[in-house]
Amino acid sequence: MIAWPRRSGRAAAGNFPTMAAAARPRLHIETACVVIVLLFASFARPNAALGQDEAKVNSGLEVWRSSGCADCHGPFADGNRADDDAPMGANLRATKLDAAALRQTISCGRPGADMPSFDEGAYVTHACAGRPLGDPPDNLYPAPTKISPDQIDAVVAYLQARIIGRGDITKRECLAYYEGDPSGLCEDYKQ
Repeated sequence: MIAWPRRSGRAAAGNFPTMAAAARPRLHIETACVVIVLLFASFARPNAALGQDEAKVNSGLEVWRSSGCADCHGPFADGNRADDDAPMGANLRATKLDAAALRQTISCGRPGADMPSFDEGAYVTHACAGRPLGDPPDNLYPAPTKISPDQIDAVVAYLQARIIGRGDITKRECLAYYEGDPSGLCEDYKQ
């Protein structure tokens, strides 16, 4: 027979699990299950939103390509224009404009600053730059095309996700812009 050392007082009582202590493992398992379910739910919902946001960003890139933005700002919005006959656009990679200011600028343009108004309703159906409704200003650069408010929002999403604050242009960014770069334009960029 093995003789176990006896403990006296509180220490001895601590050697035997009480009912509350026996229930603790179950409580920990139930808590862990709740935490796992909550974590899964929190990741599942943003991923769906992320997919929608990515679709909007990609749509914004398509609008950027097709509406003349690159003519002035360059394919990568760095101010290195794609069309030498177009005005020099701002380097949007370094802009401090927030989403609302970007939306306003794209919609209303900048009179006297070679930034066209891309929104058909600018100045006519909604006020811009504190001007009353009416004809657009005479010194507003002509837009090559007009785009919808949803397309403007997509361009803003694209600029915020892939352009603003990104620093130097990367090879990966170039390949994405030129859809794989079959012509080799991206060879000079670093990964």
